[in-house]
Amino acid sequence: MTAAVMLSKKALFGDARLENTKHPVLRALPIVVILVAALAGAFFLRDVLGFDALAENRAMFEAMRDQNYALSVLMFMAAYIVIVAFSLPGATIATLTGGFLFGTFPGVVFNVAAATIGATGVFLAAKTGLGDRLVAKMDAAPGRLHAIKEEIDRDQWSILFLIRLVPVIPFFVANVLPAMVGVPLFRFVVSTFIGIIPGGIVFTSVGAGLGAVMDRGETPDLGVIFEPQVLLPLLGLAGLSVLPVILRKLGKGV
Repeated sequence: MTAAVMLSKKALFGDARLENTKHPVLRALPIVVILVAALAGAFFLRDVLGFDALAENRAMFEAMRDQNYALSVLMFMAAYIVIVAFSLPGATIATLTGGFLFGTFPGVVFNVAAATIGATGVFLAAKTGLGDRLVAKMDAAPGRLHAIKEEIDRDQWSILFLIRLVPVIPFFVANVLPAMVGVPLFRFVVSTFIGIIPGGIVFTSVGAGLGAVMDRGETPDLGVIFEPQVLLPLLGLAGLSVLPVILRKLGKGV
């Protein structure tokens, strides 16, 4: 391999040896920044990113959308990505806003795309800060720990879809856990995008009817996700996601 080719590969992909020698504090910095931002946001931004703020600024948001639709979409998605990437409060309100401003469709597309990009940022930060080292230790560990890691690797797709489809698992946790067990980036992105579509449709559709709720001076019913007609199909999809694991276990007589 020529020196020119080697230099071009380093420019594109980085030098793995330099990455491995990076100080642990520098590797952990992205996830530390996210955690600090999340704590600060919980104290200082809860009201700013809440439903009341959306209702108060309703006319401004609608005017911006009507004057420049494309710019409004880009600004909305950028704000949504920042909210998710830094685990700020208001992700649910952001999803409702997507439905309120753009309708169930294409609002759900904007919501799911932005949420996936933000989630990927958290995943990469966790993977760089701790995940890679933890995975290396699990791979090198003898006995039961290594066997658990192999089981997780074998059932990654099922586990990823399960944690996305079960509505009680916090979004931040669902972004960090895959990084801790060595899930590849492509697999994380695909499972996140597809897995959050059902819940995204539900909340985006609630947001699409938000105008009437505001007109009545009420607040949206965010407990709709736990209504039987919504929860049961989600649990059914979650059950389908783990069906291959169950069948394999039964086939082994476990």
